[in-house]
Amino acid sequence: MSAAAARHSIADTVLEASGVTMVFGGLTALNDVSLSLDEGRIVGLIGPNGAGKTTLFNCLTGLYTPTRGAVRLRGRKLPHDPAKVTSAGIARTFQNIRLFPNMTVLENVLVGRHIRMRQGPIASLFHGPAFRRGEREAREKSLALLEFVGLSGLDDEVARNLPYGDQRRLEIARALATEPDVLLLDEPTAGMNPHETEAARQLIFRIRDTGVSVVVIEHDTKFIFSLCDTVSVLVQGEVLVEGSPETVRDDPRVIEAYLGKPREEVEASISEAAAGTGHVVEHHNPGPTAGSADARENT
Repeated sequence: MSAAAARHSIADTVLEASGVTMVFGGLTALNDVSLSLDEGRIVGLIGPNGAGKTTLFNCLTGLYTPTRGAVRLRGRKLPHDPAKVTSAGIARTFQNIRLFPNMTVLENVLVGRHIRMRQGPIASLFHGPAFRRGEREAREKSLALLEFVGLSGLDDEVARNLPYGDQRRLEIARALATEPDVLLLDEPTAGMNPHETEAARQLIFRIRDTGVSVVVIEHDTKFIFSLCDTVSVLVQGEVLVEGSPETVRDDPRVIEAYLGKPREEVEASISEAAAGTGHVVEHHNPGPTAGSADARENT
């Protein structure tokens, strides 16, 4: 690779986790996991319950300090501090919605906006022109984000009164208020009906189109395969397969990990299906199964 090509490759990689290992006591939740996210791309992260997906998110956002390995944003190693990671340009949502339920919709988004406000203590104390200008700009940007995610006109509604799907969108709007380079979405369609799921898919595409790169954890593999540029499969804390949605979807090891079937049965079923279509299916050596995944984190 030429020097110019190498520089281009580095510039295109916005987030990189290399060799991340996370050990809790005697339990290895992640073992030598690497993940790369390029500019303007959507990466999916799938795997059975307990595979370590949310643990990886916690390592990426500084909530956990990995036992080994490093996380870099645009080539710079990230600190093990969630506030500093957010300030650097990574935002996230959570598997279980974490809104401020007694605050309004607008107030929830303004909380996310706070990290980008630059008023000093004196301006905040006396509410001078700089303070008022900053507050006005924050409100305008927050209202624009509510319109972007489809919550226009609900700014004065109390967050706990929103339908479940709207609460999911509100959490995304609050994350976007931090002006991230990378957005991590932890099961953004959990509990949604098909109409809401499709709306969420289109919203993620719009987020990507604004220049924000996205990593999505999701159990709905149909959703992931129709959304992502690349997909990584975690099983028992290790990367089992990574590649294009087509590559991952057709890999017998992925089917085995999800369905818990013996390798021979999985590959026989795939070969039989391929024979009916005239396609040739390459068999792979099986990777680890999800048999002991229940002992791990429920992610």
